[in-house]
Amino acid sequence: MKWNAEDLSQRIFDLRLLDQRQLETVWSELGSREVSAEDFSARLLNKALLTNFQLDKVLRGDREGFFYGNYRVLYMVGAGTFARVFRAVHATTKKVVALKVLRRRYRTEPEQVELFLREAHMGEKLVHPNIVRIFDVSDDVRAPYMVMEFVEGQTLREFLKVRKRLDVPTSISLMIDIASALDYARKLGITHRDMKLSNVMVASNGRAKLVDFGLATMSEASEDKLLAAPNARSIDYVALERGTGVRKNDHRSDIYFAGCVFYHMMTGVAPLLETRDRLTRMNVSRFGEVKPANSLVPDIPIPVLTVLGHAMCFKPEERYQEPEQFLADLKRVKFVMDKGDAAAAEEEPEDEGTERTRVAEQAEGLGKTVLVVESNHDLQNVLREQLKKRGYRVLITNDPDRAIRRFEDEIRTADCAVFSSQDLGMRAVEAFNQLGAGQTTSDIPAVLLVDKREKELTAAAKPDDHRLLLPMPLKIKSLREALIKLLKKKA
Repeated sequence: MKWNAEDLSQRIFDLRLLDQRQLETVWSELGSREVSAEDFSARLLNKALLTNFQLDKVLRGDREGFFYGNYRVLYMVGAGTFARVFRAVHATTKKVVALKVLRRRYRTEPEQVELFLREAHMGEKLVHPNIVRIFDVSDDVRAPYMVMEFVEGQTLREFLKVRKRLDVPTSISLMIDIASALDYARKLGITHRDMKLSNVMVASNGRAKLVDFGLATMSEASEDKLLAAPNARSIDYVALERGTGVRKNDHRSDIYFAGCVFYHMMTGVAPLLETRDRLTRMNVSRFGEVKPANSLVPDIPIPVLTVLGHAMCFKPEERYQEPEQFLADLKRVKFVMDKGDAAAAEEEPEDEGTERTRVAEQAEGLGKTVLVVESNHDLQNVLREQLKKRGYRVLITNDPDRAIRRFEDEIRTADCAVFSSQDLGMRAVEAFNQLGAGQTTSDIPAVLLVDKREKELTAAAKPDDHRLLLPMPLKIKSLREALIKLLKKKA
């Protein structure tokens, strides 16, 4: 349609985009009504009375999509397979919000409308600083929408397109926000079901906020129905859960895919092959092809790799069991990195010679770290030498309190602790007990070396199935057997 300025003005008035007073102001500034539609449009845009998005819709002849309830649409900020998101403003209060609107082609499909509304109403329950708030939901099946908090910022996917990859401290801070949101939702019985970069908003203040909570969709469908569905946001979840034999909607799946987000932030590379082919995405072999993050970025600190690996364990029983645990470890890593802990000065440097490597590869303790708490230098040297021969990485401290702080502040500083009461006496026993009683340390295997003649020490010790007492004088064979038993049980 070829527009003239008068007709364009009338259409804008009819659509309630501008009132008569606003239009008269434009005509007055132009000085004449004998102007082109282009000049009239330019003046509307220059005065910010309309946006390009609104004007383009008017010029196309659209009559719908300018208002949803009392909200006037300003422009589109995002579009997915299932819905579109617009920036909008309330006609009376002038509050700026985001409107998420179900795409027109799905409004005639009752299942898709029900899914959209279920997700919206579930999201209304979530009020948390790291979750994009849903203020209101329209249940009108002809054009369902939800009114959301508008976040000044961009998605994490967009953020990474510019930054390529993020430094470790930034990645940890964003992951703390993400894990905090997952933990809050989990405690309300809600899982996310679509953890990915594009569902993480990075606000202008640097905080992360999650969107699109509450998706249940295809976890309840047959595989054929899943692959044929237009909205396949949970395919990766179904592939993981079927591949590991867990029930549908397992909350640990959110932890795995949050780990994938963490991996992508630090490496700039997606851990799983990204493809639109649904059959390929359903193939469980994708999860076994993840490259170690430090093969892509060698300088990622070991504690960070430990947290990442724990989140992304393929076997769900070896993964973090709750977002709360994931969050706690992330916070400890951040604390240690922020304060620049000098604890590494106590560590025995690893021998990187060819013989050491060859022996370690064949040894019983390959990849395992033991923290020895002993103040006697001679016994320190014996334990260090004997354990390193078997492939263990050995850390030494003479301070039981320091050992406990390391386990509390550092992420899995060691796989097992050995406390010696030979010179440390009751201090070693108390630390051994404290480790077992700690909320974040109770699962760490430990050995207490104690002379059985020291009745008071023996009586005060509190062993259990993964915390053992060994008699002094020590037999190295007994210690080795105890470590093998404890670490095998832990694995």
